Amino acid sequence: MNPTTQDFHEVLQTIQSSKQKAFEQVNTTLIELYWSIGEYISSKTIKEHWGKGVVKELAEYIKAQDPTLKGFTSRNLWRMKQFYETYQDNTKVSALLTQLTWTNNLLILSSSKSNEEREFYIHLAINTKYSSRELDRQIQSGVFERTMLANKKLSAVMRELPQNTHNVFRDSYALDFLGLPTKHKEQDLQKALVSSLKEFILELGVGFAFIGQEYRLQVGEDDFYIDLLFYHRDLRCLVAFELKTGKFKPSHLGQLEFYLEALDRDVKREDENPSIGVLLCRKKNDEVVEYALSRSLSPAVISEYETKLIPKKILQEKMNELYERYESKA
Repeated sequence: MNPTTQDFHEVLQTIQSSKQKAFEQVNTTLIELYWSIGEYISSKTIKEHWGKGVVKELAEYIKAQDPTLKGFTSRNLWRMKQFYETYQDNTKVSALLTQLTWTNNLLILSSSKSNEEREFYIHLAINTKYSSRELDRQIQSGVFERTMLANKKLSAVMRELPQNTHNVFRDSYALDFLGLPTKHKEQDLQKALVSSLKEFILELGVGFAFIGQEYRLQVGEDDFYIDLLFYHRDLRCLVAFELKTGKFKPSHLGQLEFYLEALDRDVKREDENPSIGVLLCRKKNDEVVEYALSRSLSPAVISEYETKLIPKKILQEKMNELYERYESKA
């Protein structure tokens, strides 16, 4: 009996699976080693007042005794100490660190300013299996700040949904990868997003699956078209995106609400959750958005998009301002 391609494919899958397991085991051992070294150095700095000078001597000793060992420079040894000290009291998070590469751990450690931000990126990196390049882009684009802003601005209807939308949507989406000119039409935006679908889905986050563009809805004898339609695997619902290249207007919401009603009546399956709409605008006034959503009965998110990355500092300032505003209302 002649072997088939499927037979060969099964052997290849076995090899690849074992290779991945071996990599994970090596990575786990490596992170545990760095944790132990960091713990040891941290203990010495407290009990015997070790400083950077002593750690430099340690690095030189390791290199002299075993030149084949790489990665144990004085700088890296000090990072191991910081790594241990950052997570030593957070057993919930420390248990997850071996699921990340050392490079990704360092990216999160050096770029995050709070425990909340570090936890966010640790979970994000684990769930998405981001490469260090992809994770660095997410951090530099301020995805943590943009997500926290969206969480704060969720309407009452969104909070009452059977599916948990926490950490799913962004207050603004960074579409710098599209290369769009300053002035562009909705058709140009839609075409560019579909052409760069891989990058767009990475920007949207985990769970989004593309269904189609100009998705046709028939209501009575009339046809209507949703700009972009996605399905979210974790939320178990349809997500309709409407694109607006201008500033948000309350009238835009009525169109989106109509699409959601049609989706829930004619497209949604019985075992799926209510559909969600995302109105992606060039700009928005948060106060106008708040007023518009307060009377809306449909689960919708109003977000803006940027054609260039917003500096993290600006996003952090926006987040601080919003938190202070909400605290003053409480």
